[in-house]
Amino acid sequence: METPFTFGKIATKSNFADREEETARLVINFSSMINTILISPRRWGKSSLVNKAALTASKKDSKLRFVFIDLYNVRSEEEFYILLAKHILLASSSRMEELIDKAGKFMGKLIPKLSFSTEPNSDFNISFDWESVKKDPDDILNLPENLAKEKNIKFVICIDEFQNISSFGDTMVIQKKLRSNWQKHQNTTYCLYGSKRHMLIDVFTSVSMPFYKFGDIIFLQKIEKKALQKFIIKRFNDTGKTIDKTSAGNVVDKAECHPYYVQQLAQLVWLRTADVCNTNIVEEAHQGLIMQLDFLFQANTDNLSNTQVNFLKALLEGVEQLSSKETLRNYRLGTSANVQRIKTSLENKDILDLYGNRISFIDPMYKYWLKTVYFRIK
Repeated sequence: METPFTFGKIATKSNFADREEETARLVINFSSMINTILISPRRWGKSSLVNKAALTASKKDSKLRFVFIDLYNVRSEEEFYILLAKHILLASSSRMEELIDKAGKFMGKLIPKLSFSTEPNSDFNISFDWESVKKDPDDILNLPENLAKEKNIKFVICIDEFQNISSFGDTMVIQKKLRSNWQKHQNTTYCLYGSKRHMLIDVFTSVSMPFYKFGDIIFLQKIEKKALQKFIIKRFNDTGKTIDKTSAGNVVDKAECHPYYVQQLAQLVWLRTADVCNTNIVEEAHQGLIMQLDFLFQANTDNLSNTQVNFLKALLEGVEQLSSKETLRNYRLGTSANVQRIKTSLENKDILDLYGNRISFIDPMYKYWLKTVYFRIK
């Protein structure tokens, strides 16, 4: 029997939990050609949400063509253009002959080089003369719009880890190139998202940035506890097992409504349950997960500076005045200016989420491990 919970990959069909409102909003944006920016901390289910909305929108409008691009390992402008052109051509052409024709027609002056494997239904590679592309990438940036017009279709370009464009050399120049071309498109819309919330907020909400007011910004929230409880109970029932509302609520509480960890912990609970789950099983599963992650958490903590570790301890002990003289002295944090540097560094390391005046841990299991195992705070 397959486990009824999914984590670490895109959740589909019955494995997808809640998000009805967000899905409906994305579907409307896709169908209406409205650019969308999806912002949330990592592992909150952005990719699964976009995939769900794409499937729903495709069923409603047969003219929609979705292009999914992940910039996770992309570190240069050249790589980005190659990936963009390749995926757009694949999404628009069902036959290799047509793909070659469209590449030549719409990117002819860039002299694209295509290489194919001899295997049937194989992938292909594309390359360009970089100096030509660097001077004028417009043919690539306008490729989906030109193809959409010719084929009477509509493209939705979904780009994950979009914040990585900040590492592409002169990022402001690059962003200006993208914005100046993409904002003119009528038959192509863009859904941009990633795992670095603070970087995305800077790119899309700062008045000085090229992508300011580029589209509809959706700040993804955690799924409500009741919805997650209902989801867990249903998935247990679907497989002939039972979990009551209290135990399901315990799973959600221990994961702090974090979608990834709710699914992971629920799976561990499900695996330990023969027929009927109880709170003891949930506790055992939770402790088992913490010990499973112990080595990773220890390694991550070892890479932090003493002041960063001391700052995390202050947070976990409930200190509110983090820049007060007493806190600086008791936790050896240095100066008040250093406290700000510590917060920024821990945010960049994806340990803390800074949202307005609120500071929270991104990873609820790491938070629990630090408090109970590392610091042994009562």
